[in-house]
Amino acid sequence: MAAADEEQGPGEPDEPGPEEFVYGEEDFVVQAAGWEAEPDSALSRFDRALLDSWTDRMERGFFRYQLGPLPTRVLPGPMRLVAQLNVQRSTERRPPQLVQSLRQPFDPRAFNFTRLRRGEVLLRLRGAGPAARDPLLVAINASPLERGHVLLLPEPARRLPQALTAPALHGALEAAFLSAHPGFRVGFNGLGGRASVNHLHLHGFYLPRPLLVETAPAEPLCRGLSLLRAVPAPAFLFYAAGPAALPALCRDACRAAEHLAAAGLACNIFATRGEAPEGGGAGRGLRVLLWARRPSFGGAAGAGLEVALCELAGYLPLPAAPLFQRITEQEALGAIRQHLLPEPELLSLGRDLARLLQG
Repeated sequence: MAAADEEQGPGEPDEPGPEEFVYGEEDFVVQAAGWEAEPDSALSRFDRALLDSWTDRMERGFFRYQLGPLPTRVLPGPMRLVAQLNVQRSTERRPPQLVQSLRQPFDPRAFNFTRLRRGEVLLRLRGAGPAARDPLLVAINASPLERGHVLLLPEPARRLPQALTAPALHGALEAAFLSAHPGFRVGFNGLGGRASVNHLHLHGFYLPRPLLVETAPAEPLCRGLSLLRAVPAPAFLFYAAGPAALPALCRDACRAAEHLAAAGLACNIFATRGEAPEGGGAGRGLRVLLWARRPSFGGAAGAGLEVALCELAGYLPLPAAPLFQRITEQEALGAIRQHLLPEPELLSLGRDLARLLQG
């Protein structure tokens, strides 16, 4: 990992560096609390380290804008979509890179995460023990969606393109298990799924609102794979009751994502605390949703929504006040679902994935 440090972008001599965050089994929050209590009332060691350093960088001016309280409302309707006004993200963020292919190679001439300033990197997550994987860097997203919005960067010096790998997903999902906050979410936008930088990364952020995808009932497809249909965007569901389940989950999710790419489909992934697929009060482990979609290349479309992992999960960051004030559930769902597969194709794909994972 030293190579990544050497390749980090320039910074001022007094810029803070990343905190070395070493964690063990005792740091995992296996069954996180629900929404009954105040979400910030019992933060974990990881939550405090991330949020304290994130706030420090906000105060030091490392972000493109100051993020204050954001107007937020739940749209009327059964999907309980969470709409949030964030004008500055749409006006101040770095323009997304041009993506033209699901297999687009890494381009060292384009912006990538080896160019981050030293002060933009908050934490270096490293599991304790002889079997620990390579560290995962936690860096600010300079154009944040919400408080604590970070980038999760596995080995940036390797210059991997934005194609999901099992080690990258495993590291990000372990980070999710380090959080005690019910609203800490992790996600991935693939190429053609609105990834804005073609350099391997995932997102993490705190959204202090419940989402329907946490509790919606699931239909089993095979061992380890279910289908969520009564959600804003129907998705395939993997579930981990605890960190011990992550190796198999990450292997299966990445096999499924690779199957989609081979079929010419893009993907998005969203991980959140939630109920077990079988329901019955089995606790709040980690739900990992996978969406198959038609690739989206070029500009945003449909009701001013750039449909990526947040919108698919039912969280709508909106760029303009008039849209925030008038948008309806029906309008939002129309914009979201135009990128998804028709139900017969989705069900056929589910059967294909079940055969793939059972084999």
